[in-house]
Amino acid sequence: MTDVVREKLKLLPDRPGVYIMLDGDGTVIYVGKARVLKNRVRQYFHSSAKPVKVQAMVDCIADFSYIVTPSEVDALALENTYIKKYKPKYNILLKDDKTYPYIKLTKEDYPRLVITRKVKKGDGRYFGPFMAGIAAKDVIEIAARVCHVRTCAVAVTEKPKKPCLEYHLGRCGAPCAHLISREDYLAGAEKAAAFLSGDYEEAQAVLAEKMASFAANEEFELALDYRNKIEMLSRLGERRITAMPRDVDADIWAFESNGLYAAASVVVTRGGIMQGGRNFSLSEGAGERAESFLSFLTQYYASHEPPHEIVADEPFDEALFTDYIRARAGRKIAITRPKFGIRRELLSMAQGNAKEYLEKSVSAVEHRSDMTVRACERLRSLLRLLRYPKRMECYDISNISGVDKVASMVVFTDGEADKVQYRRFRIKTVEGADDFASLRETLRRRLQKLGTDEEERFPRPQLVVIDGGRGQLSSVKEIFDEMGVADIDLISLAKREEEVFVLWQDEPVKIDRRDYSLRLLQRIRDEAHRFAVTYFRSLHSKRNLASVLDGIEGVGKRKRTALMQAFGDIDKIMHASEEELAAVEGIGPSLAARIRSYFEEL
Repeated sequence: MTDVVREKLKLLPDRPGVYIMLDGDGTVIYVGKARVLKNRVRQYFHSSAKPVKVQAMVDCIADFSYIVTPSEVDALALENTYIKKYKPKYNILLKDDKTYPYIKLTKEDYPRLVITRKVKKGDGRYFGPFMAGIAAKDVIEIAARVCHVRTCAVAVTEKPKKPCLEYHLGRCGAPCAHLISREDYLAGAEKAAAFLSGDYEEAQAVLAEKMASFAANEEFELALDYRNKIEMLSRLGERRITAMPRDVDADIWAFESNGLYAAASVVVTRGGIMQGGRNFSLSEGAGERAESFLSFLTQYYASHEPPHEIVADEPFDEALFTDYIRARAGRKIAITRPKFGIRRELLSMAQGNAKEYLEKSVSAVEHRSDMTVRACERLRSLLRLLRYPKRMECYDISNISGVDKVASMVVFTDGEADKVQYRRFRIKTVEGADDFASLRETLRRRLQKLGTDEEERFPRPQLVVIDGGRGQLSSVKEIFDEMGVADIDLISLAKREEEVFVLWQDEPVKIDRRDYSLRLLQRIRDEAHRFAVTYFRSLHSKRNLASVLDGIEGVGKRKRTALMQAFGDIDKIMHASEEELAAVEGIGPSLAARIRSYFEEL
């Protein structure tokens, strides 16, 4: 225990809050919440025996800080925020989490159906998540065809608009054109809500009727499309759990651990229908098992809509978690620990999945550790870095003959891509194709954010990687010297020989091509190149679209945008029929004829 820690322990308050453990480099290694900070933090430094991982974490603590919160619920929410921000080594982490799509029936005078991955309280009714082979876009198309509910964002105003293609295809009642009364439209919206809640009978009957009609008219491709939609509804119906009431929305959770690694498994049911499941492999945190499971659930439901019920056999602080969900979602959530019945059967299924996934994933987790955290540790040793490169940033430039110059900033945290932190820069001050000057501008703009309010969005990295050789490294070093940055390591990676250039010697460091640390540098370099090229192509295609359409009288910025939203790219616009062009909002028959004529003359 350091003298700094010993003195701070005397000052701890007996109030709830979050504590942050730091190592000798000032890196956050653990974040925890406490009902009473004084009692919880002091426990780590008692002489009593501790689990191996907890003791390893305690041995690394050189300092700590804490934040007092009004309640333990606030502490739990703040703990989750800090875990996402710092990704501490000894916390259990929900990595590479992906959210599943939901269908939202919006809360408007004329509700519309939209696909979303973000759930916001009070702005509509949500249905889903859609997983395990069921595409939300197919479900929303069926709902639109059967119930004639709109999927566009066109405003419904007192002045009627021209009905669009969706109306003519029978997928919308066209309230914007005043072709359906509000009462009839709302009745269709309620039918859509019932369908999305699991009432598939009417939809199947309508689809079967349309399929038969198309088959009778020998329109076999359309008939086949409807047959596929009927089969999808049948698959959804087969997932209905007969012993489960239709109003049950539950996530069934299981958690397994071997002391070093952990696995979690969830089975998702909505409206009595099994939507699917998912498994997670995790590195076991330094907290107690109940704390780890609570932390995992908090991270998961920070980005997923909580159900009305959670089924679990794993002990955790239920009262604290239900208070957290109530504060976040504005409603109660039930925690069920079944002993028998269908919930017990589903829980046993989830437990079997978690146990099997843990056994299979241990070797994969260890391999991932070799490719990420251990590779970072090896880079620190091989390249004599000042500190462990928890946050690595890599930069690349992309342009064609100096046009549409862009730079990418790619971030890896603990050796893994952290795509939320990626940033793009448009080069503003450089004339022509000068990659050296473009790099200097990019790094100057990036480093200027350190020590400002923007550092929250652009945290200080431990290592900056430049794509290039000694020249690129020296060029960027000028900016580091100019900005007075001495606590961030700077290296470059040359493509041809895959040599690593450093500042402490003239000769490059050669790392064996099979070494995981070199593969890590290659991954971040290649990712920076991909991200820069993607951004460049996006800008370049917009420039090309503008230049192609600029020659058409009557097509300004708003109409270009409407055409792009309707067709996706310039090639589809060029090959669209006059009728398809006229169906786009703001175009109309005369302008559509002019556009069609223009492209035919090209």
